[in-house]
Parts: sequence; C-alpha cells; structure tokens
Amino acid sequence: MPRSSGVLIIVENLPVPFDRRVWSEARTLRDAGYEVSVVCPKGRGAVASFEVLDGIHVYRHPLPFEAQGVIGYVLEYATALFWEFWLAFKIYFQRGFDVIHACNPPDLIFLVGAVFKLLFGTRFIFDHHDINPELYEAKFGHKNFLWKIVVFFERLSFWLSDVSIATNQSYRAIAIERGGMAPAKVFVVRSGPDLGRIRIVPADSSWKKGRAHLVAYVGVIGHQEGLDLLLEVAAYIRDIDKRRDIQFAIAGDGPEAGKIRLMAQDMRLSDFITFTGRIDDAALLSLLSTADVCVNPDRPNAMNDKSTMNKIMEYMALGKPIVQFDLTEGRYSAQDASLYAIDVPDFGDKIIALLDDPHRRDDMGAFGRRRVEEQLAWPHESPKLLAAYETALGGGKSDSVPMRGA
Repeated sequence: MPRSSGVLIIVENLPVPFDRRVWSEARTLRDAGYEVSVVCPKGRGAVASFEVLDGIHVYRHPLPFEAQGVIGYVLEYATALFWEFWLAFKIYFQRGFDVIHACNPPDLIFLVGAVFKLLFGTRFIFDHHDINPELYEAKFGHKNFLWKIVVFFERLSFWLSDVSIATNQSYRAIAIERGGMAPAKVFVVRSGPDLGRIRIVPADSSWKKGRAHLVAYVGVIGHQEGLDLLLEVAAYIRDIDKRRDIQFAIAGDGPEAGKIRLMAQDMRLSDFITFTGRIDDAALLSLLSTADVCVNPDRPNAMNDKSTMNKIMEYMALGKPIVQFDLTEGRYSAQDASLYAIDVPDFGDKIIALLDDPHRRDDMGAFGRRRVEEQLAWPHESPKLLAAYETALGGGKSDSVPMRGA
C-alpha cells in the first residue's frame, strides 16, 4: 500500500479538533504517512472555513442551528449533507483521496461514500460512534416508521463499508449481527485518551466556591446524558443528607443546556452548581484536577448501556474516582475506578461515601490511571486503526489481525 494514500474524514457531530477521537485518528493517520483532510461543521472556537492544523487540512461548513425535534434533525442533516458533498468534490479534485472515513451520527454519510465509490472506486470506512436506532429511541421514546428508516440507513452504511470500526465490543456485535458485516472486517478501536494532552495539573480551589468538596461533570448536555438526574442527585444530597459542603460543576454545552440551567434555578440549586459552558483544555484540566469525584449520570437505556463514553476514560486518565449508573460498557471501561448506582438516591449516597473516604478515592483513582496507561490510552488503539486501513486498502491479512476481539 502506498504511504501517500489520501484520506477524507467526514464528521458532523463536532468540529475538529474538538472531536477528540477524530483528531486522534487524523493525527495517527498523518503520522503513518497518509494525506489527511477533514470535513466537519463550524462551531464555537472553530469558525475558520479552512485551515491546516498539524499538517491536516480541515474544511468546515456552516450549520445554521442545532436541531430540536424530528423536523429540525431533517433540516440539519440535509444542510450538512449538501456541504459534505460539495467539500468532498472540492477536496477530491484539489488534493485527491482514496478513502472516505465516515464518522456517524448521522448514518447518512454513506451517501457521499456511495457516490465516490461508484465514480472513482474510493474505499469506504464506517467509524461507528453512535448506535443511531437506540439514540433515536432515547431521544423520542418510541419505535415508529422513522425509527425503521434509521435502522435501514444504518444497514446501508454497513453494507457499503469495506471496513467498519467499532468503539467497543457491543458495537462490534451490532455491526455483525444487525449490520451483516463479516467479523474479519469489523475492528474495535476504542476512544482511548491521549495522555500527551490529558495530564494532571495543580488544583485550583476557586472551582470549589469556598466549599470543601467538588463533584465534576464534563460532556454534552442532552436528554440522554441525564443532567436532570444529576440535579436530582444534588438536591437529594442537599435535602436528605443535609450537606452544604459540596460544590457541583457542569462543564459542556448541548441542546438541553438552557433547560437544565432553568431547572437548577427552579430547584434552588444555583448556589451549589457552577455551569461553565464549553471550556478550553486548560480550564478543563484545571477543573478535573481539582475535582474530588467525577460523575457520569447517563440515564440507563439501550443507547447508553452499549456505548463507551469518552468522559469516563478522561476521568480515569486524571486519576479521579467515578460514580455512574450501572451500564455494561461504563462498567467495562472503569471497572474498579467507579462505583455503580442503581437509582438517584443510591447515586447520591455513593458520592457522599467517596467524599467521606479520601483513601478509597485515592485507591480508585490510582486504579483508573493504571488501567488507562496500561490498556486504554490511545497508543494502545492506534495500531488497530492502522490495521483497519490496511485491510480496507487491500494490504491487510484479515485472519492475522490481532485486535479484532480486543
């Protein structure tokens, strides 16, 4: 396989370089000799239509709004698809590429891949970030005709794929069982933290707002992320446990950010919760390095049970003990670095138990850090990504790849 092969990565969920998985993949491919281009949306802190970052050509397109409801998603996806087609043709004739690497959601990027495969013989790699049928059900609460369409699009994405990349074993099983892919063409590449970027920094007591303890959340603020449940946990700790020595910090943004802020006000939690919005890496590392406990309140559902959350492994990389609901992939990632709650009161009780036991916090944090260093960090995953590319481009021996069952 020629090392000058070109790659076009298309991602709609987040702008690059803020999508950390995509950015790690892009840099790994660049280091392996590929010429890498990325198409992504514009967003806060990433508004340039074009720039070259670390040798990677990044093309960004506008998205006029953040989707709310079915009609909103249709308009958002149609707009994104128009720009993805336009920029893909522009990049192909300017720089060329041999592979389209599609990062869902949504499961519509296969349309771009299909056109380029038909016209130019371009290979297609489906990087399966979210299980969209389960995501649809989590957002809208039911399986209807549109849900069936989402399942159909997912199947077409797998059908077109020369190789599929799964973020964990649950997603790999879906690719094989629901997607009909050959097991040898499905590679598990976990979203391992980049320890060159995620590092412990000195604690900053100002995050605690004069209180003794800090509980931190970092991530998207949406329905399936369960921030409403975290507010219930904070209220439980305040009202049932009568604790006034704990500050919560919620870092991130998303479609329900305004709703969650208003809910916090209505629940008289504003003094106990700091909403930071999206923050840069320096502030993020400062916040997490200061936190005594980190939380993942993802509500129990099929989507969250099967998904690996980046925030879990980032908490672990910084040596922080975690409290989360008991979900399959969350438990696989964190193991003894986390406590696992069954409901809101249990979640609150487990936070209190950790805050009152610093030695246990230290032991759990140390376990999580070791697990990341020895098993989950990005350097353990990048060879699997390159093996997937070797197979997609015809240079890999699929029966000898050691990481398909990792």
